[in-house]
Amino acid sequence: MKEMQKDTTDIRKYGQFGGQYIPETLVNEINAVSKAYDRYKNDPEFLAEFHDLLNNYANRPSLLYYAEKMSKDLGGAKIYLKREDLNHTGAHKINNVIGQALIAKRMGKTRLIAETGAGQHGVATATIAALFGMECEIFMGKKDTERQKLNVYRMQLLGAKVHAVTNGSMVLKDAVNATMQEWASRVDDTFYILGSAVGPYPFPEMVHDFQSVISKESKQQILEAEGKLPDMVVACVGGGSNAIGSFADYIDDEGVQLIGCEAAGKGVDTDQTAATIERGSVGIFHGMKSLFLQNDDGQIDKVYSISAGLDYPGVGPEHARLAELKRAQYVGITDDEAVNAFEYIAKTEGIIAAIESCHALAYVQKIAPKMSKDQIIVCTVSGRGDKDVSSIAKYRGVDIDD
Repeated sequence: MKEMQKDTTDIRKYGQFGGQYIPETLVNEINAVSKAYDRYKNDPEFLAEFHDLLNNYANRPSLLYYAEKMSKDLGGAKIYLKREDLNHTGAHKINNVIGQALIAKRMGKTRLIAETGAGQHGVATATIAALFGMECEIFMGKKDTERQKLNVYRMQLLGAKVHAVTNGSMVLKDAVNATMQEWASRVDDTFYILGSAVGPYPFPEMVHDFQSVISKESKQQILEAEGKLPDMVVACVGGGSNAIGSFADYIDDEGVQLIGCEAAGKGVDTDQTAATIERGSVGIFHGMKSLFLQNDDGQIDKVYSISAGLDYPGVGPEHARLAELKRAQYVGITDDEAVNAFEYIAKTEGIIAAIESCHALAYVQKIAPKMSKDQIIVCTVSGRGDKDVSSIAKYRGVDIDD
């Protein structure tokens, strides 16, 4: 979207990152969303409804599971898994969708739109739209519709219309573009539920706040289980919603290392990667100033990952700031490493985890043996891997499709 305007109102930023860089047609609507969020985020009635839906519909609190076999097999730190895959719809995405949909309802909106990569955010949005009796349309890159056919059908089953985006590289960034364009053309009855910790203010803050339930729960759970905080929290990072939720309540705990695992694809040093923080530079895209994979002219590069959910050329502004401050460390995990972790966690703990989550699990496989037995890792399993079984089978040379 070339028509860009920097809003100079008082906008919360993350150091040099964040802000609002948006088309003029969306300025009034995004400011309305910001005012609505400021109004309701501390409203007792809103929070009561939000937490009731989290607990009694989304199945929270999610389990903090001691991976005993994995811990013993790797021979180092004790490993706990925060099981967001056990949430209703099978991922962390439902947390943020419930919160944003409640804002949409209070703004009088009747139609929800969303982008999706791996499909889990689209499924969560379609689910809540069905529950709330709202119209729903999902934009998904055509390549992602082909590798995530199960989630496309799930969205349609829930009553959503799925648009296969054929522009650009036909992946997540192109789905975001299409969704923003659709929103700009129809703001009166429509709310854009942005699925990651990206975009113009207030979206990164909303996603941080609604996903922070992950770390609030894990902190309480690990203190009950071990009587101390973890030494390390690990989560995968694309745009960064699950990671910022996993980190949020530990950011001020300086003794807890925060590790974000990016999709290195075929390798951080190749042109087939999505390792934004390791390879990216400061730029403006999708309404925010952050780190992006881009060429010398500021054009966004094509990115690659086996994971549709991590196949994004940027990262949320709060992650960019955490990296700049060295409060969090971000590491690249290759396709091979993530696929190996996919198979390892299945055979070791009986958990079929999302390929996105397996980027984090792959790092745990590497780092846990180097840590002592009295140290603790909390790793977030952001979603379940049913959607990835066919792709992983093909990666291993097995065709299980008809």
